[in-house]
Amino acid sequence: MKLLFAAAFALFVLSTFDKADSSAYDKIVAHSRIRARKQGPNVCALQQVMGTKKKYYSTCRNWYQGAICGKKATVLYECCPGYMKMEGVEKGCPAVAPIDHVYGTLGLVKASSTQQYSEISELKPEIEGSGSFTFFAPSNEAWEELDETVRAALVSNVNIELYNALHYHMANKRLLTKDLKNGMSVTSMYNELGLYINHYSNGVVTVNCARIIHGNQVATNGVVHVIDRVISAVGSTIQDVIEVNDDLTTLSDLAQNTGLLDKLGEPGQYTLFAPTNEAFDGLGSDVLERIQSDPEALQALLKFHLLTSVQCSEAITAGSSHETMEGNNIEIGCDGESLTVNGIKMVLKKDIVTTNGVIHLIDKVLMPDSAKQVMELVGSSQSTFGDMVSELGLSAAMRPETEYTLLAPLNAAFTDEVMSMDQSLLRIILENHVLKNKLVLGQLYNGQRLETIGGKTLRVFIYRTAVCIENSCLIRGSKEGSNGALHVMRTLLKPAEKTMIEILTENGGFKIFLSLMEAAGLTDLLKQEGDYTLFAPSDKAFASLSSSDMDLLKSDINALRTLLLYHINNGVFIGGGLEGGVTNLLKSFQGSNLKVMLAGNTMQVNTVQVPESDIMASNGVVHFVDQVLYPADIPVGSQDFLMLLKRLISYMQIKYISGFRYQEIPLTFLKRIITVVQEVPKVTKVTRVIQGEPSITKVTRVIQGEPSITKVTRVIQGEPVVTKVTRVVSGKF
Repeated sequence: MKLLFAAAFALFVLSTFDKADSSAYDKIVAHSRIRARKQGPNVCALQQVMGTKKKYYSTCRNWYQGAICGKKATVLYECCPGYMKMEGVEKGCPAVAPIDHVYGTLGLVKASSTQQYSEISELKPEIEGSGSFTFFAPSNEAWEELDETVRAALVSNVNIELYNALHYHMANKRLLTKDLKNGMSVTSMYNELGLYINHYSNGVVTVNCARIIHGNQVATNGVVHVIDRVISAVGSTIQDVIEVNDDLTTLSDLAQNTGLLDKLGEPGQYTLFAPTNEAFDGLGSDVLERIQSDPEALQALLKFHLLTSVQCSEAITAGSSHETMEGNNIEIGCDGESLTVNGIKMVLKKDIVTTNGVIHLIDKVLMPDSAKQVMELVGSSQSTFGDMVSELGLSAAMRPETEYTLLAPLNAAFTDEVMSMDQSLLRIILENHVLKNKLVLGQLYNGQRLETIGGKTLRVFIYRTAVCIENSCLIRGSKEGSNGALHVMRTLLKPAEKTMIEILTENGGFKIFLSLMEAAGLTDLLKQEGDYTLFAPSDKAFASLSSSDMDLLKSDINALRTLLLYHINNGVFIGGGLEGGVTNLLKSFQGSNLKVMLAGNTMQVNTVQVPESDIMASNGVVHFVDQVLYPADIPVGSQDFLMLLKRLISYMQIKYISGFRYQEIPLTFLKRIITVVQEVPKVTKVTRVIQGEPSITKVTRVIQGEPSITKVTRVIQGEPVVTKVTRVVSGKF
């Protein structure tokens, strides 16, 4: 019993170590085995790209999409590596493949061409004999795809070239896939030249960018991995390739000027998307000259083509994002046999393997935002804005050496009504969307004032899930260029030009609310500077009240202030700044919370719909409502007042507590300016008569000069008392 327990425990420990040491390749094969479990033991499920012979142990993403590189893939069931079918057993692969020397194992894994070339090159005795080898054996299809001239040259010189070529596919050490670490270099058996290994998270393992399609076939004297192409010896760095390639002379010159070329000669793990000379010509001479004259832009441009990881084409089975040395990301994907960059087929030649990475030649220059002028940042979703800025002459007035920020509305913001405006008015609107300075997203803060090229001032409002400028909020897509920044705006901006009281007065539909504010001594709140949000009840909200009701409403100033101040809160809250699907609590000046929700594009406050919102004022924002709002936590103590409120408010039940009295609300938020004037003193004329001889002298003494007038201004918080002080200067001489 003890021996049985010890054996079981040892098996558990060994299996634990094996799992801990497993690689991405081993895990993807294990997943393939699970997917095929209904097919019997030791069967693996693979995907084969339709119309090709390419097969993959697939990731979950590819498996559920049923596609590889955007091409439909069919499911195949094969024996997992190391197993085989057994005669008489229909289901599964119950037999372990026989272990043979490397030469014999080549036949087991159907690498018969490599086996044949091993024999005619006289490599056979070596790989049949003693030793511990790793053989990266090209498949039969790999030999067929090799350039016919190259293959003929190898076969015609079997004793040297073919032998050396096969030796380059071998290492004098047994290496399973779990031993093949990403970025490692394995010394080959040909002149000790390196074999460059990459092991990717999707389970793909490459050797000089050739993919292992059947791994870990163990032999008595090593292990065989079947690869999908014939590999050639590598001895050049990325720098070496660039310097000698006639199609890359422009890239070489630019990289030399920035000092980047020398870096590409250093050890590392790089992927270079190398634009050809024609690709640079496609930029246009003016753009290329501008970038060359700006060292920072040129550095950014070149680094945007460079990754600090090796991305072989065979490892890319779906789109994925990769950070460039410039700092921003590019999307690398595939479309069938073609590589794509940012969704565009532009790779002319792929997988030029070097000692420090891989090069893919591309026919277009990748332009990072950091190398663009501000107007070049405008994307397709803001193209109408870009077109109008150009047509109305604003872009021509932007100097290349000056920094700007574009607040670019989406195309949908330019409705037929907007586009039919007089061009002079439209130009003024667009000027409000161009700031004088460069401001990236991280530099914006709540309450910040921004100056436009039209001389207007815009305010910034920061919310939990949004950043807004005046009535419009930013959406994803902010960019930073060489001389400016761009922020994508949901709607056109409407800078505030009037105070709340001016907006309501000019509208004409808020007379009752304004009269009540005046009766409550709160009118100054609508005039004074600040950042407030007002839910303004229209005259419709008070339509049910009679003149006697109005008198009753005004008779208790504390009750009136409680009612009115519940409609106003400190801070500017616009629709776009509210978090959708939840209740946003805004504390009113009365003290209770307003419950604001955003459903679609409709705002509600205390379940009351807001018919018109986001009317920007110089001291806040106004939202129109057609019902009076009342704090649910405040009761009413008068039956008459209760009946009055019931006629005003239909969306809620108002509590009644007999004898309840409204408390006085300190008006600390009011900013009153009181002027105390000291009156001008009068000039007093004094005459004195002196008696006696010889003459009468009449003396007149006048106080000369203008007396000083002192004007004292004192800001009193709350409701101050106006004091008028008069002092008269008098005297007798």
